[in-house]
Amino acid sequence: MNDHLLMMTPLFDHKIWGGRRLRDEFGYEVEGDDIGECLGISGDSFGDTLVMTGVYKGKSLSELWNEHRELFGGIEGDKFPLLIKLIDAREDLSIQVHPDDSYAAEHENGSLGKTECWYILSCDKGASIVAGHNASTKEELRAMIDERRWNDLIRELPVAPGDFIQIDPGTIHAIKGGILLIETQQSSDITYRLYDYDRLSDGKLRPLHIDQSKDVIVVPSPDPEKTVVHDRDYKDGMVDLAAVSTNVLGLHKCDYYAVYRLDINGELCFTQDAPFVNMTVTEGEGEIACIPEGAEAADDDFMPLKKGDFFILTSGGYKCVIKGRMQIMASSVTVIESLENMDK
Repeated sequence: MNDHLLMMTPLFDHKIWGGRRLRDEFGYEVEGDDIGECLGISGDSFGDTLVMTGVYKGKSLSELWNEHRELFGGIEGDKFPLLIKLIDAREDLSIQVHPDDSYAAEHENGSLGKTECWYILSCDKGASIVAGHNASTKEELRAMIDERRWNDLIRELPVAPGDFIQIDPGTIHAIKGGILLIETQQSSDITYRLYDYDRLSDGKLRPLHIDQSKDVIVVPSPDPEKTVVHDRDYKDGMVDLAAVSTNVLGLHKCDYYAVYRLDINGELCFTQDAPFVNMTVTEGEGEIACIPEGAEAADDDFMPLKKGDFFILTSGGYKCVIKGRMQIMASSVTVIESLENMDK
């Protein structure tokens, strides 16, 4: 039954703003001091992760999506719909904005737009993000951009570990330096860069997308008080897995995904009732078994899990048992009813 679990091999991107925490804190064997992104679950042309173990070992996620759609509940779509990545921002990322599906379809060769969310795993004291802007009209927005009044335009908000941030299309945003986070997003790479601090990459300014940004930025921005959701379970910047009870926390639900945090100290047992579930171990270690409903898990049913593991639980109808002390971030394209019932 553990064939229901697709353990994925992550891919890494070097970025001018990246650091070394993905190697130092997660133990990934990747060289360099500019490791910006770890694509853990991705089935797109810009990153297609491979299955690490089991009957589908060596198959890419896009291959499974095209050839074995039954693994994902038979849902429709040209490609695997979600992308899960870790981001280590040693320095500030560029100020950017994403289009919605309709704008991207018209202007980006039929591409999907990009809705995404961030969960802050750790960050420096006093860290912040860019989320939103201060323009009250489209005319004021265009004037601020044309006059490069970035300090007047950009809204910067403080963050701490455990904070959740939903980034809808049309929202000006940026991850700033000193932040390590996990991102759940639509599987799309359409990004319009609005401002990049005039820094150079290979001796050249990176291209900007001013006209597209003006087109898609939503005015006015959402209420800043509702932009960052603070997780009060965090104490001094981390969850003490030795102290917490096993708990499911629903973080966000929208048209594209539902995101959950699982704190496990002991055992978590639930029915896999979604088309698929993406999972990332962000802290701790333990083990997992996928068994028939009504069965009891034997010792040899379990597979080990550790910090940094990415895996997919394929289409439902079985029981998933997770043991150990771990924090796991989970997501799917629909609400996961069995987890919803625990988050009460």
